[in-house]
Amino acid sequence: MIRTSSLVADGSPLRRAAPLVLPLVWGAVAVAWKFACPLARQPGLPMRIVTSVVFLSVGIALVLGVRRGLARELDRVRTVAAAAQRVLLRPPPARLGGLSLAAGQLSASRDAVVGGDLYEAVVTPHGVRIVIGDVRGHGLPALGAVVAVLGSFREAAHDERELGGVLRRLERALERHLRERAREEHPARCGEGPEHPVVEEFVTLLLLEVRPDGRLAVLNCGHPAPYRLGHRVERLSTGEPLPPLGVLPLPAVLVPHVTARLLPGETLVLHTDGAEEARDRRGRFFALDAVLAGAVGEEPAALVRRVRAALLHHTGGRITDDVALLAVRNDRVRVPAQPAEPGLRRTRPAPSSPC
Repeated sequence: MIRTSSLVADGSPLRRAAPLVLPLVWGAVAVAWKFACPLARQPGLPMRIVTSVVFLSVGIALVLGVRRGLARELDRVRTVAAAAQRVLLRPPPARLGGLSLAAGQLSASRDAVVGGDLYEAVVTPHGVRIVIGDVRGHGLPALGAVVAVLGSFREAAHDERELGGVLRRLERALERHLRERAREEHPARCGEGPEHPVVEEFVTLLLLEVRPDGRLAVLNCGHPAPYRLGHRVERLSTGEPLPPLGVLPLPAVLVPHVTARLLPGETLVLHTDGAEEARDRRGRFFALDAVLAGAVGEEPAALVRRVRAALLHHTGGRITDDVALLAVRNDRVRVPAQPAEPGLRRTRPAPSSPC
Protein backbone atom coordinates (compact mmCIF):
# COMPACT_ATOMS: atom_id res chain seq x y z
CA MET A 1 0.00 0.00 0.00
CA ILE A 2 2.83 2.38 0.85
CA ARG A 3 4.63 1.47 -2.36
CA THR A 4 1.53 2.17 -4.47
CA SER A 5 0.91 5.51 -2.76
CA SER A 6 4.49 6.63 -3.34
CA LEU A 7 4.28 5.70 -7.00
CA VAL A 8 1.11 7.71 -7.46
CA ALA A 9 2.49 10.66 -5.49
CA ASP A 10 5.72 11.13 -7.39
CA GLY A 11 4.40 11.18 -10.95
CA SER A 12 4.77 7.46 -11.79
CA PRO A 13 3.39 5.86 -14.99
CA LEU A 14 0.36 4.75 -12.96
CA ARG A 15 -0.53 8.36 -12.16
CA ARG A 16 0.15 9.55 -15.70
CA ALA A 17 -2.22 6.89 -17.04
CA ALA A 18 -5.01 7.75 -14.60
CA PRO A 19 -6.82 10.22 -16.94
CA LEU A 20 -7.10 7.46 -19.57
CA VAL A 21 -8.82 4.89 -17.36
CA LEU A 22 -12.37 6.18 -17.82
CA PRO A 23 -12.14 6.60 -21.64
CA LEU A 24 -10.64 3.11 -21.97
CA VAL A 25 -13.42 1.60 -19.88
CA TRP A 26 -15.95 3.50 -21.95
CA GLY A 27 -14.32 2.24 -25.15
CA ALA A 28 -14.36 -1.37 -23.91
CA VAL A 29 -18.06 -1.08 -23.15
CA ALA A 30 -18.69 0.42 -26.61
CA VAL A 31 -16.80 -2.42 -28.34
CA ALA A 32 -18.60 -5.05 -26.28
CA TRP A 33 -21.94 -3.43 -27.10
CA LYS A 34 -21.10 -3.40 -30.81
CA PHE A 35 -20.06 -7.03 -31.12
CA ALA A 36 -21.98 -8.74 -28.32
CA CYS A 37 -25.33 -6.94 -28.27
CA PRO A 38 -27.83 -8.23 -30.90
CA LEU A 39 -29.52 -4.84 -31.01
CA ALA A 40 -26.31 -3.17 -32.22
CA ARG A 41 -26.09 -5.56 -35.22
CA GLN A 42 -29.50 -4.70 -36.56
CA PRO A 43 -29.46 -3.00 -40.00
CA GLY A 44 -30.79 0.48 -40.48
CA LEU A 45 -29.63 4.07 -40.50
CA PRO A 46 -30.68 4.96 -36.91
CA MET A 47 -28.56 2.17 -35.42
CA ARG A 48 -25.58 3.12 -37.55
CA ILE A 49 -25.87 6.72 -36.33
CA VAL A 50 -26.03 5.57 -32.71
CA THR A 51 -22.95 3.37 -33.18
CA SER A 52 -21.02 6.18 -34.86
CA VAL A 53 -21.90 8.60 -32.07
CA VAL A 54 -20.75 6.10 -29.44
CA PHE A 55 -17.37 5.50 -31.07
CA LEU A 56 -16.89 9.19 -31.86
CA SER A 57 -17.50 10.01 -28.21
CA VAL A 58 -14.97 7.39 -27.16
CA GLY A 59 -12.39 8.85 -29.53
CA ILE A 60 -12.95 12.39 -28.28
CA ALA A 61 -12.69 11.22 -24.67
CA LEU A 62 -9.38 9.47 -25.40
CA VAL A 63 -7.94 12.56 -27.06
CA LEU A 64 -9.04 14.79 -24.17
CA GLY A 65 -7.66 12.32 -21.63
CA VAL A 66 -4.27 12.21 -23.33
CA ARG A 67 -4.23 16.00 -23.63
CA ARG A 68 -5.12 16.44 -19.97
CA GLY A 69 -2.39 14.02 -18.89
CA LEU A 70 0.23 15.75 -21.02
CA ALA A 71 -0.83 19.16 -19.70
CA ARG A 72 -0.46 17.98 -16.11
CA GLU A 73 2.94 16.46 -16.85
CA LEU A 74 4.08 19.69 -18.51
CA ASP A 75 2.91 21.74 -15.52
CA ARG A 76 4.88 19.49 -13.16
CA VAL A 77 8.02 19.74 -15.29
CA ARG A 78 7.71 23.53 -15.49
CA THR A 79 7.22 23.78 -11.73
CA VAL A 80 10.31 21.69 -11.01
CA ALA A 81 12.38 23.58 -13.60
CA ALA A 82 11.31 26.97 -12.25
CA ALA A 83 12.15 25.90 -8.68
CA ALA A 84 15.58 24.64 -9.75
CA GLN A 85 16.35 27.83 -11.67
CA ARG A 86 15.28 30.03 -8.75
CA VAL A 87 17.58 28.09 -6.43
CA LEU A 88 20.41 28.73 -8.89
CA LEU A 89 19.66 32.44 -9.33
CA ARG A 90 17.86 33.12 -6.07
CA PRO A 91 16.36 36.55 -5.46
CA PRO A 92 18.42 38.66 -3.07
CA PRO A 93 17.02 39.49 0.37
CA ALA A 94 15.11 42.75 0.62
CA ARG A 95 17.63 44.06 3.17
CA LEU A 96 21.25 43.08 3.57
CA GLY A 97 23.82 44.80 5.80
CA GLY A 98 21.94 48.09 5.91
CA LEU A 99 21.24 48.03 2.16
CA SER A 100 17.93 47.57 0.35
CA LEU A 101 18.11 45.28 -2.68
CA ALA A 102 15.91 44.19 -5.56
CA ALA A 103 16.71 42.20 -8.69
CA GLY A 104 15.04 41.17 -11.91
CA GLN A 105 15.95 39.21 -15.00
CA LEU A 106 14.63 38.45 -18.46
CA SER A 107 15.73 35.37 -20.38
CA ALA A 108 15.98 35.23 -24.15
CA SER A 109 15.04 31.52 -24.01
CA ARG A 110 11.33 30.86 -24.10
CA ASP A 111 9.86 29.49 -20.84
CA ALA A 112 13.22 29.90 -19.05
CA VAL A 113 13.37 31.85 -15.79
CA VAL A 114 17.13 32.41 -15.97
CA GLY A 115 19.72 32.34 -18.71
CA GLY A 116 23.35 33.35 -19.08
CA ASP A 117 23.25 36.30 -16.67
CA LEU A 118 24.11 35.98 -13.00
CA TYR A 119 24.07 38.05 -9.82
CA GLU A 120 24.45 37.53 -6.10
CA ALA A 121 24.91 39.62 -2.96
CA VAL A 122 26.21 38.40 0.40
CA VAL A 123 27.12 40.11 3.65
CA THR A 124 30.60 39.29 4.94
CA PRO A 125 32.92 40.59 7.70
CA HIS A 126 34.58 42.70 5.00
CA GLY A 127 31.35 44.37 3.84
CA VAL A 128 28.55 43.53 1.44
CA ARG A 129 29.99 41.84 -1.63
CA ILE A 130 28.10 41.80 -4.93
CA VAL A 131 28.76 40.08 -8.23
CA ILE A 132 26.98 40.51 -11.55
CA GLY A 133 28.07 38.80 -14.75
CA ASP A 134 27.17 37.82 -18.27
CA VAL A 135 28.17 34.50 -19.83
CA ARG A 136 28.86 34.58 -23.56
CA GLY A 137 25.74 33.46 -25.35
CA HIS A 138 22.36 33.32 -23.65
CA GLY A 139 19.67 31.00 -22.43
CA LEU A 140 19.96 27.53 -20.95
CA PRO A 141 23.26 26.44 -22.61
CA ALA A 142 25.09 29.06 -20.52
CA LEU A 143 23.86 27.71 -17.18
CA GLY A 144 26.95 25.56 -16.63
CA ALA A 145 29.21 28.60 -16.41
CA VAL A 146 26.64 30.39 -14.24
CA VAL A 147 26.66 27.48 -11.79
CA ALA A 148 30.47 27.44 -11.66
CA VAL A 149 30.85 31.18 -11.05
CA LEU A 150 28.01 31.59 -8.57
CA GLY A 151 28.97 28.53 -6.55
CA SER A 152 32.53 29.76 -6.23
CA PHE A 153 31.47 33.30 -5.32
CA ARG A 154 29.17 32.16 -2.51
CA GLU A 155 32.12 30.46 -0.84
CA ALA A 156 34.98 32.80 -1.72
CA ALA A 157 33.14 35.97 -0.69
CA HIS A 158 33.25 34.79 2.92
CA ASP A 159 36.66 33.08 2.86
CA GLU A 160 38.82 35.66 1.07
CA ARG A 161 39.87 38.77 2.93
CA GLU A 162 40.81 40.69 -0.22
CA LEU A 163 38.48 41.30 -3.15
CA GLY A 164 41.23 40.24 -5.54
CA GLY A 165 41.31 36.81 -3.88
CA VAL A 166 37.60 36.39 -4.58
CA LEU A 167 38.11 37.17 -8.27
CA ARG A 168 41.02 34.73 -8.43
CA ARG A 169 38.78 31.97 -7.06
CA LEU A 170 36.11 32.74 -9.68
CA GLU A 171 38.71 32.48 -12.43
CA ARG A 172 39.86 29.05 -11.22
CA ALA A 173 36.27 27.78 -10.95
CA LEU A 174 35.52 28.87 -14.53
CA GLU A 175 38.74 27.27 -15.79
CA ARG A 176 37.72 23.93 -14.24
CA HIS A 177 34.31 24.20 -15.87
CA LEU A 178 35.84 24.93 -19.29
CA ARG A 179 38.22 21.97 -19.00
CA GLU A 180 35.33 19.64 -18.19
CA ARG A 181 33.34 21.04 -21.13
CA ALA A 182 36.34 20.51 -23.42
CA ARG A 183 36.59 16.85 -22.41
CA GLU A 184 32.87 16.26 -22.89
CA GLU A 185 32.78 17.92 -26.30
CA HIS A 186 36.06 16.53 -27.67
CA PRO A 187 35.59 15.10 -31.19
CA ALA A 188 37.26 11.82 -30.16
CA ARG A 189 34.49 11.31 -27.65
CA CYS A 190 31.37 12.34 -29.56
CA GLY A 191 32.53 11.69 -33.13
CA GLU A 192 31.93 15.24 -34.31
CA GLY A 193 32.95 18.80 -33.56
CA PRO A 194 31.67 20.45 -30.35
CA GLU A 195 28.35 22.20 -30.66
CA HIS A 196 29.52 25.08 -28.43
CA PRO A 197 33.31 25.53 -28.78
CA VAL A 198 34.72 26.12 -25.31
CA VAL A 199 37.48 28.34 -26.67
CA GLU A 200 34.83 30.98 -27.35
CA GLU A 201 33.19 30.88 -23.92
CA PHE A 202 33.93 33.65 -21.45
CA VAL A 203 32.27 35.69 -18.72
CA THR A 204 32.18 39.46 -18.29
CA LEU A 205 31.92 40.22 -14.62
CA LEU A 206 31.74 43.06 -12.12
CA LEU A 207 32.81 42.38 -8.53
CA LEU A 208 31.90 45.07 -6.02
CA GLU A 209 32.31 45.57 -2.27
CA VAL A 210 30.25 48.06 -0.26
CA ARG A 211 32.31 48.80 2.82
CA PRO A 212 30.79 49.84 6.17
CA ASP A 213 31.55 53.51 5.48
CA GLY A 214 29.83 53.33 2.06
CA ARG A 215 33.09 53.33 0.12
CA LEU A 216 32.90 51.20 -3.04
CA ALA A 217 35.71 48.87 -4.16
CA VAL A 218 35.37 47.49 -7.70
CA LEU A 219 37.04 44.93 -9.94
CA ASN A 220 35.68 45.07 -13.50
CA CYS A 221 36.29 42.25 -15.99
CA GLY A 222 34.94 43.78 -19.18
CA HIS A 223 31.47 44.45 -17.76
CA PRO A 224 29.29 47.58 -18.17
CA ALA A 225 29.82 50.08 -15.36
CA PRO A 226 26.89 50.58 -12.98
CA TYR A 227 24.84 53.75 -12.52
CA ARG A 228 24.66 55.74 -9.29
CA LEU A 229 21.39 57.55 -8.59
CA GLY A 230 21.73 60.48 -6.23
CA HIS A 231 20.83 64.03 -7.10
CA ARG A 232 21.47 62.96 -10.69
CA VAL A 233 22.22 59.83 -12.70
CA GLU A 234 25.91 59.16 -13.34
CA ARG A 235 28.14 56.34 -14.43
CA LEU A 236 30.30 54.96 -11.66
CA SER A 237 34.03 54.89 -12.32
CA THR A 238 35.37 51.31 -12.21
CA GLY A 239 39.02 51.94 -13.05
CA GLU A 240 41.08 50.14 -15.66
CA PRO A 241 39.06 47.16 -16.95
CA LEU A 242 40.44 43.65 -16.68
CA PRO A 243 39.92 41.01 -19.40
CA PRO A 244 36.78 38.90 -19.18
CA LEU A 245 37.21 35.64 -17.32
CA GLY A 246 38.17 32.84 -19.68
CA VAL A 247 39.81 35.05 -22.33
CA LEU A 248 43.21 35.87 -20.84
CA PRO A 249 44.79 35.10 -17.45
CA LEU A 250 44.28 37.74 -14.80
CA PRO A 251 47.24 39.93 -13.82
CA ALA A 252 49.50 38.71 -11.03
CA VAL A 253 48.43 41.62 -8.80
CA LEU A 254 44.77 42.56 -8.46
CA VAL A 255 44.15 45.93 -6.84
CA PRO A 256 40.49 46.97 -6.54
CA HIS A 257 39.56 50.43 -7.74
CA VAL A 258 38.24 52.34 -4.73
CA THR A 259 35.73 54.85 -5.99
CA ALA A 260 33.29 57.31 -4.46
CA ARG A 261 31.01 56.46 -1.56
CA LEU A 262 27.43 55.32 -1.87
CA LEU A 263 25.85 57.89 0.44
CA PRO A 264 22.72 57.19 2.49
CA GLY A 265 19.67 57.39 0.22
CA GLU A 266 21.65 56.83 -2.98
CA THR A 267 21.01 53.84 -5.24
CA LEU A 268 23.41 51.78 -7.31
CA VAL A 269 22.02 50.04 -10.41
CA LEU A 270 24.05 47.14 -11.78
CA HIS A 271 23.04 45.62 -15.11
CA THR A 272 24.19 43.39 -17.96
CA ASP A 273 24.74 44.61 -21.51
CA GLY A 274 21.42 43.14 -22.65
CA ALA A 275 19.68 46.14 -21.05
CA GLU A 276 21.53 48.82 -23.02
CA GLU A 277 21.83 46.83 -26.25
CA ALA A 278 18.13 45.99 -26.56
CA ARG A 279 16.62 47.50 -29.73
CA ASP A 280 13.17 48.32 -30.96
CA ARG A 281 11.79 47.61 -34.44
CA ARG A 282 13.60 50.65 -35.84
CA GLY A 283 16.94 49.51 -34.44
CA ARG A 284 17.12 52.15 -31.70
CA PHE A 285 18.89 51.19 -28.47
CA PHE A 286 17.14 51.21 -25.14
CA ALA A 287 17.84 54.44 -23.21
CA LEU A 288 18.53 52.96 -19.79
CA ASP A 289 19.94 56.19 -18.36
CA ALA A 290 16.80 58.12 -19.32
CA VAL A 291 14.56 55.54 -17.62
CA LEU A 292 16.72 55.64 -14.50
CA ALA A 293 16.51 59.45 -14.45
CA GLY A 294 12.77 59.10 -13.99
CA ALA A 295 13.23 56.59 -11.17
CA VAL A 296 15.43 58.66 -8.85
CA GLY A 297 14.15 58.32 -5.29
CA GLU A 298 12.13 55.15 -5.93
CA GLU A 299 12.40 51.99 -3.88
CA PRO A 300 14.71 49.37 -5.47
CA ALA A 301 11.81 47.01 -6.20
CA ALA A 302 9.79 49.76 -7.89
CA LEU A 303 12.86 50.84 -9.86
CA VAL A 304 13.43 47.30 -11.17
CA ARG A 305 9.76 46.99 -12.16
CA ARG A 306 9.91 50.33 -13.98
CA VAL A 307 13.01 49.37 -15.99
CA ARG A 308 11.62 45.92 -16.80
CA ALA A 309 8.32 47.32 -18.05
CA ALA A 310 10.08 50.01 -20.11
CA LEU A 311 12.40 47.41 -21.61
CA LEU A 312 9.55 45.11 -22.64
CA HIS A 313 7.66 48.07 -24.10
CA HIS A 314 10.72 49.21 -26.06
CA THR A 315 11.37 45.78 -27.57
CA GLY A 316 7.75 44.78 -28.00
CA GLY A 317 8.40 41.78 -25.77
CA ARG A 318 11.04 40.36 -28.14
CA ILE A 319 14.11 39.93 -25.93
CA THR A 320 17.13 38.77 -27.96
CA ASP A 321 19.66 38.72 -25.11
CA ASP A 322 19.42 37.92 -21.42
CA VAL A 323 18.97 40.90 -19.12
CA ALA A 324 19.77 41.15 -15.41
CA LEU A 325 19.23 44.14 -13.11
CA LEU A 326 20.28 44.63 -9.49
CA ALA A 327 19.35 47.77 -7.56
CA VAL A 328 21.12 48.50 -4.26
CA ARG A 329 20.16 51.45 -2.05
CA ASN A 330 22.13 52.61 0.96
CA ASP A 331 19.69 52.78 3.86
CA ARG A 332 22.36 53.16 6.50
CA VAL A 333 21.62 56.17 8.69
CA ARG A 334 24.22 58.67 9.68
CA VAL A 335 24.01 59.28 13.40
CA PRO A 336 25.00 62.88 14.15
CA ALA A 337 27.25 63.60 17.08
CA GLN A 338 25.18 64.08 20.21
CA PRO A 339 25.97 66.87 22.74
CA ALA A 340 27.05 65.76 26.14
CA GLU A 341 24.36 65.54 28.81
CA PRO A 342 24.25 68.48 31.23
CA GLY A 343 25.06 66.32 34.22
CA LEU A 344 28.13 64.93 32.46
CA ARG A 345 29.40 68.25 31.11
CA ARG A 346 32.98 68.94 32.03
CA THR A 347 33.63 71.94 34.24
CA ARG A 348 36.85 73.80 34.41
CA PRO A 349 38.63 73.43 37.74
CA ALA A 350 38.47 76.54 39.88
CA PRO A 351 41.73 78.42 39.96
CA SER A 352 43.65 77.79 43.10
CA SER A 353 44.03 80.73 45.41
CA PRO A 354 47.55 82.01 45.91
CA CYS A 355 49.24 81.07 49.06
